Amino acid sequence: MTRLTRPARDSLPIATRRLDAQRLLVGDIVRLARRVPAFPVERVMRLGAVDAMRRRCPMRIGWAAMFIKAYAVVARDRPALRSWFVPPRVPLLGRPRWATSPISVVSLAVSRPRGDETAAADRELDPEAIWWARIRAPDTLSLPELQAEIARHSAGPIDDVFRRQLELRMLPRLLRRVILRWNLRSASARRALRLGTFSLSTLAGEGCSNRGHPTFLTTSLTYDPLDETGKMRVTLLADHRLIDGVPAARALEALEATLTGTIAGELVTLAAGGGEPR
Repeated sequence: MTRLTRPARDSLPIATRRLDAQRLLVGDIVRLARRVPAFPVERVMRLGAVDAMRRRCPMRIGWAAMFIKAYAVVARDRPALRSWFVPPRVPLLGRPRWATSPISVVSLAVSRPRGDETAAADRELDPEAIWWARIRAPDTLSLPELQAEIARHSAGPIDDVFRRQLELRMLPRLLRRVILRWNLRSASARRALRLGTFSLSTLAGEGCSNRGHPTFLTTSLTYDPLDETGKMRVTLLADHRLIDGVPAARALEALEATLTGTIAGELVTLAAGGGEPR
């Protein structure tokens, strides 16, 4: 008779660490984003010709700069894309409101290696961190100016370009959540400047897509890598409390028209300005 025995338990050395301030901040933002009823609307855009023009420019112009400027141009004639949901001051007593910014402010997700302010063990576990760059009125900037702003946030001193985020993440967690929630519910003009009117987050540079990324803004853009036929899938996440599917779809249609029109025209001008194509 064979006797069944329980296998000996493996003795594995498990290391545990508390989440650092950066991961806690990301968790707080995701927590707020879960309360926004965002839904995706997608459009496959034909952008091969725009890519060819982009490559003829003597300086690098990234897709992020082109999408940010084009979307802000589209938002000029669509106030809903510059608006946000403001709940009543007292729940169940009063009516929710719209708040609309006169300008667009983009919140751009930037991934950067952890700096010296992060403990060595945390850098080993989590080598990169998300930072949110705020760029106001991107439609008024030229593509080179907008690209320079993106580069500054991607490579500039963290203490300089992300000072407010550093300050926010070092606050006690309860206080940080109160501040984030207050800003999210505020009808003040500073809300747009602190959080943005729309966001852009993409993994196209890594050859991937993130069409379901969390956001607590009214709209958020993302795009996939350009395929071999010159097509690109672009996704707009929209807060259903303010925007329905048809307006979101028409905004994407206008976005493609702006990319192949206004943005392409600026690229042609830049390419004609001289210099070797990159």
